[in-house]
Amino acid sequence: MAAGSFRRNIASQLSKVLDLPPENLIKSISAVPVSKKRHVADFQLSIASILEDSSSDCLAQDLHLQAQQLAERLKCDSVVSEISAGPGTVNFTINRELLAKTVLQQVWKDGSEYGVKSELFSTVPRQKAVVEFSSPNIAKKFHIGHLRSTLIGNFIANLKVALGHEVVRINYLGDWGMQFGLLGVGFQSFGNKEKLKSSPLQHLFEVYVQINKSAEDENTKKLAKDFFRKLEEHDEQTLSIWKQFRDLSIEEYIRIYKRLGVHFDEYSGESFYQEKAQEVLKILEDKGLLQKTVKGTGVVDLSEKKDLSTVSTVMRSDGTSLYITRDLAAAIDRMNKHSWDTMIYVVTLKKHCKCFSQLKYNFGPAASPHRCQHVSFGLIQGMKTRRGEVIFLEDVLNEVRSRMLQNMTSTKTTKELQDPVETAEKVGLAALIIQDFRGLLSSDYQFCWDRALQSRGDTGVFLQYTHARLHSLEQMHGNAELTDVNVACLLEPDAISVLQHLLRYDEVLYRSSQDLQPKHIVSYLLTLSHLAAVAHKTLPVKGSAPDVAQARLCLFHAARSVLANGMKLLGITPVTQM
Repeated sequence: MAAGSFRRNIASQLSKVLDLPPENLIKSISAVPVSKKRHVADFQLSIASILEDSSSDCLAQDLHLQAQQLAERLKCDSVVSEISAGPGTVNFTINRELLAKTVLQQVWKDGSEYGVKSELFSTVPRQKAVVEFSSPNIAKKFHIGHLRSTLIGNFIANLKVALGHEVVRINYLGDWGMQFGLLGVGFQSFGNKEKLKSSPLQHLFEVYVQINKSAEDENTKKLAKDFFRKLEEHDEQTLSIWKQFRDLSIEEYIRIYKRLGVHFDEYSGESFYQEKAQEVLKILEDKGLLQKTVKGTGVVDLSEKKDLSTVSTVMRSDGTSLYITRDLAAAIDRMNKHSWDTMIYVVTLKKHCKCFSQLKYNFGPAASPHRCQHVSFGLIQGMKTRRGEVIFLEDVLNEVRSRMLQNMTSTKTTKELQDPVETAEKVGLAALIIQDFRGLLSSDYQFCWDRALQSRGDTGVFLQYTHARLHSLEQMHGNAELTDVNVACLLEPDAISVLQHLLRYDEVLYRSSQDLQPKHIVSYLLTLSHLAAVAHKTLPVKGSAPDVAQARLCLFHAARSVLANGMKLLGITPVTQM
């Protein structure tokens, strides 16, 4: 990694002066963010970050003074051309030609693995991770509320794989429960087998809406309860109807996931664990943790004082399990099946997650809370199509493709495309993903079509446009060749800014890997696109001397390569024409 070799050089010199092991200093040396307003150094050491490792008498000294004193003790060499002190930092500027040569060579050599080979990840153990995400309810159309879980889970799985972890992607379907009793009764009254085969999710949704109108009717309640009871007793005819609902729904989900560029290794569901949930209840009972309420329901006391002020209901009065019980059974079963090191749930059920985490303490290492992580997320607000309030995901995908196609058709710079509909789909999806990932995942956000689909500014459309533009540049002038590149031709400020930004990629990946927030990568890619756009204007390839043109072409190739890598992690397929 380019940044790695520079960090090691700086750490080596610092270790001699500070009498500290170089490996203790590596993570305290960070690449400096590019600034539009002023020239910045390439790396900086924060004095505060090494205070705990320094002698106690320096704690009382002014940080800036300490930075100045340390800077004076350090010497420039063939790698570092300038050392200066800032407010509490020591700043290091890398020899400009060495910077260009090292960064370009590293991006070229590592390709799709640029950034992930960094020594920042050297102490991170490679693990087996199970990521559970999306989890729609069978027999209900793919609701827009599932979009965030699907996009976030896909990003986390992509990131884990890129960093060398083994990942199992699980879609834990809502395929069991009393609602299937209601749906079964509804289908017997309003169902149509032909419609079920041609458009299963739409038809089952229509049936569910119809039967819900009489859901409070005592006769309907009784029929629904009887249907679900038969389902739990494995009545052959009832199970056959349920299985048809499930199989046809999964087929349609897979089609929609394909549009999103998402896949799963395993389709699981609550139905898999109805019996194993009884084993969970037995364990809780044997441990003396299962208590009966006056209504006959089974609860576990989660309160600190054991006064039943906080409980989790794990069993109905008739002895059947609940969602949370089946979730616990699933966690234990997955450990037995996959031997995972960590399990990540991408869910919005905050209260459920809290109870689930507390309950897991009782089930040993298989469900240990420190090995299970919940990634919660906020709501999308204000997402409407031209027809009104959005309900279903496919409506959104069709809408964004339609709007994007219209925008591309009305733009003069749009090239004649081989498949404009497919391009519009990929660009539209990028717009959705970037708008979703720009902020903290736990925050709600207000969706705006006009803002999301802008071709300028901090949008997914701009990322796609930049990638297509840089790809077009390479096609027009021939592919860049790194051999014998004259790096002395890349000393202009705008070229240096791109190179400096490329240096920071491994730190951004590391930060996202720690908190599982995609916003760090989104911010990085948007800045890279803006820097590349400026460089594209000020550093022309056409009309330049051959060695200058070749050097600039290599710079733009490196920018496009890293841009594409980051986009793919986010779940975006880069387009080559727009």
